[in-house]
Amino acid sequence: MKIAILSNGAQSLLNFRGHLLREMVQAGHEVVAFAPDYDATTRREMLELGASPQHFPMARSGIGLARELYSVVKLSRLLRQHKPEICCAHFIKPVIYGTIAAWLAGIKCRYGLIEGLGFTFTDGTEGRRKRKLLQIIITLLARFAFKRIDLLMFQNPDDLNEFVTRRIIRPEKTALAGASGVDLEEWSQCELPKGPVTFLLAARLLRDKGVWDYVEAARILRTMGLETRFLLLGSIDDNPASFTEAEVEEWVAAGIVEWPGHVRMKPWLAQAHVFVLPSYREGLPRSTQEAMAMGRAVITTDRPGCRETVDDGVNGYLVPVRDPKSLAAAMQRLVENPDEIEAMGEESRRMAEERFNVHLLNKRLLAFMELI
Repeated sequence: MKIAILSNGAQSLLNFRGHLLREMVQAGHEVVAFAPDYDATTRREMLELGASPQHFPMARSGIGLARELYSVVKLSRLLRQHKPEICCAHFIKPVIYGTIAAWLAGIKCRYGLIEGLGFTFTDGTEGRRKRKLLQIIITLLARFAFKRIDLLMFQNPDDLNEFVTRRIIRPEKTALAGASGVDLEEWSQCELPKGPVTFLLAARLLRDKGVWDYVEAARILRTMGLETRFLLLGSIDDNPASFTEAEVEEWVAAGIVEWPGHVRMKPWLAQAHVFVLPSYREGLPRSTQEAMAMGRAVITTDRPGCRETVDDGVNGYLVPVRDPKSLAAAMQRLVENPDEIEAMGEESRRMAEERFNVHLLNKRLLAFMELI
């Protein structure tokens, strides 16, 4: 079959769904991968997977009526030109626009996968009015689109229930697909490093990711004189909840965190003992899955998407959201009880093998789309 896959970014499509695209191609399907931001590198990598890269115009954020209408119309024309039998979109904006465009193009099988509800549906303090306005607009567009979708898949039950409760989609059109998964051979377990207990947070530098909570918790532990390192990986973002480069540099100058910027996670994770993600809401974070596969204890929040990665007290700790003191207390406990770090890391690897094997999760997705 010919399958159109849509995403809001070429690199994220390669990172999060590269294995899925390859498995579709190996099964004999023709795959056209739509993204708005291909460059020479991502085009080459997509071709190496066996999929055909296709640019389409779509702004990652913001809603301007003329521009958004143009995106839907242009995408519909491209889909009509390629004539796929199946269209599957990832992330909330491509799912809405892709479903409408596929319906206009006459594509009979239309699927979507929600990988987190993002800025709009996260209960953050910044941009509250903008969040409410976007919620209204997205809810209206989504209701229109999802009357025309065959199946909408979610990564966690909280997101699914929220869309059903808001009457954005009927429950019989939903399914729980679970995590994106990780390649357990690529992300193999590695020994814990020598030296002081090292914590690592890897995320876009947003307030909604709990970056401020992590920095404040690190500040608390610094005042206690504990021998620790705090690594912060990630880049400044155009999201309204993003910190500025000057703010982050201030934390570095104060000796609170080390910030190498936007770098590959694996070498830095090998230097860390504990992965920390105090996020306000997630789909089901890939970074945490990768940390678990490498055998790292995890501290995260008892929030949608995050709580799916930790059995409290088994492979890490769940802490309240927006609570740096509780986060610092959990971190302090691991510093003072290093044997827990090793035992929890072993449990993380076991859970990753049991829950986050990318090949098993891809079979689940393919089954939902009736491709196996």
